[in-house]
Amino acid sequence: MANWKKLAMFGTSALLLAACGNGGGTDEGTDNGAAPEEGGDEEQFTISMVTDTGGVDDRSFNESAWEGMQEWAEENDLSEDAVSYYQSDTESDYVPNLNNATNDGHDIIYGIGFLLEDPIQTIAEQNPDRMYGIVDSVVDLDNVVSLNFNDHENSYLAGMAAALTTETDKVGFIGGIEGPIIDRFQTGFTEGVAAVDDSIEVDIQYANSFSDTAAGQQIAAAMYSNGADVIFHASGAVGNGVFQEARNRMEDGSDIDLWVIGVDQDQEAEGEWADGNVTLASTIKKVGQAIKLSANEAKDGNFKGGENISYGFAEDGIDFTRGFIEDEAWEQIEEAREQITNGELEVKEFTYTEVEDAE
Repeated sequence: MANWKKLAMFGTSALLLAACGNGGGTDEGTDNGAAPEEGGDEEQFTISMVTDTGGVDDRSFNESAWEGMQEWAEENDLSEDAVSYYQSDTESDYVPNLNNATNDGHDIIYGIGFLLEDPIQTIAEQNPDRMYGIVDSVVDLDNVVSLNFNDHENSYLAGMAAALTTETDKVGFIGGIEGPIIDRFQTGFTEGVAAVDDSIEVDIQYANSFSDTAAGQQIAAAMYSNGADVIFHASGAVGNGVFQEARNRMEDGSDIDLWVIGVDQDQEAEGEWADGNVTLASTIKKVGQAIKLSANEAKDGNFKGGENISYGFAEDGIDFTRGFIEDEAWEQIEEAREQITNGELEVKEFTYTEVEDAE
């Protein structure tokens, strides 16, 4: 018997950035919380970000944001001290890190991921004359710009790719923490699979983490053992465990090709093994580009506080890589991408998922 269950909407849940500094959540250093450097007759414009627990080198969402900030400094001929990150080892570090970034005098401070929604709300209300940004959530304050992405659009293409590639008619989705952002990935993926063949089974599991690589490997092992041959992960550093499991099985002589679809960055390098690659394709989320645009606007006196800015295919804020997708399948995916970009195809965004009651 099927029923309809509304997914939990955590006001403070999200796919998050994380950075690895020199230690705990309030450590300071060149890359994780240095105060702005004075140069010449005036201080340079500085930006910083507060991460979640996944790590700035998670090869996913967090890394993309930090790379974008570093590119921004270089493109504006600023020193490396113009950008910094504050590592959050636990969720309890969010508010102290935002306070430290504020007290250190950075011109605009970004909270990376929707788990920082409430902390940004709190600190921004306490500092109405300072500029803040939130990625993957909305904070309705005049001194906060909200940067969001149409993750359901490129996840739809991921679903098509999985359905057009599977040899077992069973695919998997591994999410990090349940909430509106990851639900968007899940819904787009399942819609894309169904658009190709609604008889294909989709196994959906959550790791309840964005950093537990062991959980990712364990879930992937169960999915592959149960017959899935393509897994799409939207789970930050958890996905490193998914790639590990796929590589291990291929190296051990899997009877069928096993695939992973990467997230946020091109994760082809994560799929490399001795005789091939398990990364079928990747959904790209241009977090770094969005931060660069926002930071330039703030630097030029055009800070878009109070606005919620969304980036999809039409805005060149997301992408989807071809990877190892076959020619015929890629033609269908490209056609769907064009239809989404032009508004001819509207992808369901989120909120409800059908779950089977255990009987």
